Amino acid sequence: MAQTILHKANTRNIADHGWLKSFQTFSFGMNYDPERVQFGALRVLNDDVVDGGMGFGEHPHDNMEIISISLEGSLQHEDSMQNVAIIEPGEIQVMSSGTGIYHKEFNKDPAQPVKFLQIWLFPNQRNVSPRYQQKRYDTLLKPNEFTEILSPEKEASGVWIYQDAWFHIGKFKAGVKLTHTLKNKENGIYVFVIKGSLKINEQELEERDGYGLWETGSIDVETLTGAEILLMEVPMNY
Repeated sequence: MAQTILHKANTRNIADHGWLKSFQTFSFGMNYDPERVQFGALRVLNDDVVDGGMGFGEHPHDNMEIISISLEGSLQHEDSMQNVAIIEPGEIQVMSSGTGIYHKEFNKDPAQPVKFLQIWLFPNQRNVSPRYQQKRYDTLLKPNEFTEILSPEKEASGVWIYQDAWFHIGKFKAGVKLTHTLKNKENGIYVFVIKGSLKINEQELEERDGYGLWETGSIDVETLTGAEILLMEVPMNY
C-alpha cells in the first residue's frame, strides 16, 4: 500500500510582496511549517506570479538544483556565468548552483504578469561546478501522454541534473486513464496539477493541488476534465 501526503492548493503558504505573489507548497523564507519542509529531495515548489516589469534582484545560491518552468509570460534570466536568457512557456530551465552562483530573474513584459514554477531539489553531489541549461519541451509533447523533461541523463532529450530524479509533464483530455511507472521503485513521486482535475489512484485532485506518493512502483491516473499535470519523481532518503 502506497504511503501518501496531500497538499490542497488552499493550504499553501502565500507570500504577498505586492509585485510578487508566491504560493508555496513547502516551507520557504519566513513561512516555516515543520510538517511541510520537503518531500524527499524535493525542497521547494513555489507557484509564483510576478507583475509586469518587476523581478528578483541579484542573489546567491549554492548546492541546490534549481528548476524553473514558465507557465505564462516571459521570464528573463541573468547570472554570474554570463548567461542571459528568456524562459518562455513550454521551456524548462535548470541551474546546478554547486560551489555558488549569483543570478537575477525578472518579468520582461512591462504590462503582463509572468507565472512560473520555481522548484528546488537537493543534489546528489555537492560543490560541483555551476552550470546552466535550458530546453524546449512543448515540441516533444504528445496528446494524452507524459513526456520526460528532466532526468539524471546528460544525453536525454530534456534537461539533466545532479540527482536521481525524473520530471514528466503531460496535457490530457477528460476521461483519459493510464498508469505511470516510476523509474526507480525506491523513489517517491509528487504530482502537481497545473490545470484541471483528475484522480491519482482514488484521490481526487484539483488545480494546483499537490499529492505525494511513495512505497509504490506506479500510479494510476484518470483525468476528470482536461488537465495539465507535472510529475516529479525524487529519492526519499533526504
